[in-house]
Amino acid sequence: MRRTLIVLPLYNEEATLPQVLAEVRAAAPGADVLVVDDGSTDRSPEILRAQPELAVLRHPRNQGYGQSLIDGFAYALAQRYEAVVTIDCDAQHEPRQIPQFLAALADADIVSGSRYLDPAAGGDPAPPERRALNAEITARLRALTGYPLTDAFCGFKAYRATALRVFQLDEPSYGLPLQVWIQAAAHRLRVVELAVPRIYKNPHRRFWGGLDDVEVRRQYYHRVLEQEVRRWLVSSP
Repeated sequence: MRRTLIVLPLYNEEATLPQVLAEVRAAAPGADVLVVDDGSTDRSPEILRAQPELAVLRHPRNQGYGQSLIDGFAYALAQRYEAVVTIDCDAQHEPRQIPQFLAALADADIVSGSRYLDPAAGGDPAPPERRALNAEITARLRALTGYPLTDAFCGFKAYRATALRVFQLDEPSYGLPLQVWIQAAAHRLRVVELAVPRIYKNPHRRFWGGLDDVEVRRQYYHRVLEQEVRRWLVSSP
């Protein structure tokens, strides 16, 4: 088994954090766990302090979902892990699938969960405006990258460390996955999707950083894509 790190980006998830930690440990007992606490102001830090065996990076203030992943990746590379799994702390992913993701890395550089790949995976209906925007951005990514993606934004992923080393990620907010896809295409990385169920514990969950408005979010995502295309795809051989 590759030396594996599970990276959990966290912001104010006191209600679901204990469950997620327990399920991650049960699913991947041979992996190490890193929680990147993005300046939580609820009881999440207290929960983490009660589990001193965990590795924790704590931002003194909220810096964004993307920055949490960037810092988690940097930690993994510095500590010479061979594989990294990312899974959110809001209980919208099923940690029991971690072994499937790691197994799929045998033939891929990035394994990405998809809530829309297989209708048989089931789950909760997606909030309509989120589903529509996801479909729009995913369609644009398919056209730009050639990857047959069905879900641009699922946070449940597995990466080879060799893939992470080629990335130059600097998007601190929710647009970070778009940087991943464009840069993966520029470096001709192998990508596969695995079906995951749709789980929406809170369909009214907020987007931080002023991105609650769907039109603001749409413009932001397209802006990130345009910047990445100029940086990577226009000049790629």
